[in-house]
Amino acid sequence: MASRAQELTLVGLCDGELDSKRHRSSYLTNKVGGPPDWMPAISRRSPRCRHCGAPLAHVVQVYCPLEASPCHRNLNLFACPGAECSGRADCWRVLRSQCLEEAETSSRPAPAQEAPLSASDWCDTADDWGVEEEGDGWGGGVKKDRQVQEEAGEMAVSSRLQDLHLGDSQEEVPVLRPFFISVVEESDLCGEEDDLWHAQQLLREYERREGVALGELEDNEGGGEEKYEKTRARHGDAVFSRFMKKISLCPQQVLRYCRGGKPLFISEPPSNMAQVVSACGSCGGSRTFELQLMPALVSLLRRKDVSSAEAELEFGTVLVYTCTNSCWAAAGSAVEELCFVQTDPDQQLFQ
Repeated sequence: MASRAQELTLVGLCDGELDSKRHRSSYLTNKVGGPPDWMPAISRRSPRCRHCGAPLAHVVQVYCPLEASPCHRNLNLFACPGAECSGRADCWRVLRSQCLEEAETSSRPAPAQEAPLSASDWCDTADDWGVEEEGDGWGGGVKKDRQVQEEAGEMAVSSRLQDLHLGDSQEEVPVLRPFFISVVEESDLCGEEDDLWHAQQLLREYERREGVALGELEDNEGGGEEKYEKTRARHGDAVFSRFMKKISLCPQQVLRYCRGGKPLFISEPPSNMAQVVSACGSCGGSRTFELQLMPALVSLLRRKDVSSAEAELEFGTVLVYTCTNSCWAAAGSAVEELCFVQTDPDQQLFQ
């Protein structure tokens, strides 16, 4: 990804339910829940929980091609909804899929009837992304409308094959209600009056509860060692205070994306974080931060066609680290990347 894209933090927001009767999704779609939309060249599989062995639920799909790369690129996050697995890093898995655009185009079947694509074509113009014309995805190139529509044409066959694959399993794979994800640049949030009003409400509530003035926190965006105000929250978690301040303009964000940027920790990370972020299991190279799931996503994670008042998963933030080189052997199997899970010290603030 070019340096211009790395300067941007993109914020994902829930953009309405994905109704399978009205919409079709493909690997070009950014979404919460539903089954994963694998690329045609990728072998389809349902990953299992490393703790209990149960099939994992698909949580988020992000189409995130890298700038100047000839490949389509996806990240699919999965998690175990089992009660005993909540908050465990080994109960989350993230798979990275890639395929060459030329190879995918040559093997594409005849287009099926097209469905609305506005939600997967995240913004109307490339200028909305703050990147050059033809930028796309979470920091890659925005494809022209005709190309996006053509690429979505193969989705119908892909979805049917995927359904057959899932049906072959003797064990039920949990499916979460699907929602589209839309995106804005974090720098554009300053003008959102409704978000600001909501943020002020949250901040006042937090200050009353914790005895801390968030407005006095150091922003520290210029680098160097972090400094916090002398008045600490009663629970003493200055990292959480900074987390709250950072998302205050848009507390409903479900995802943050900034490949090569700095993650936003919700609590103090371990001192050996550099060792926790292990080398790429495929090429042995280093990994870099790419995206994280946010607390507001929790309330959306409910089973499809099941009336339940409780979310399937609980977490504070889930950080995803991916191969710096985005290595790819074109073997038809997705590459597993790394998830780092932090629990939420004050989940009720996001209800």
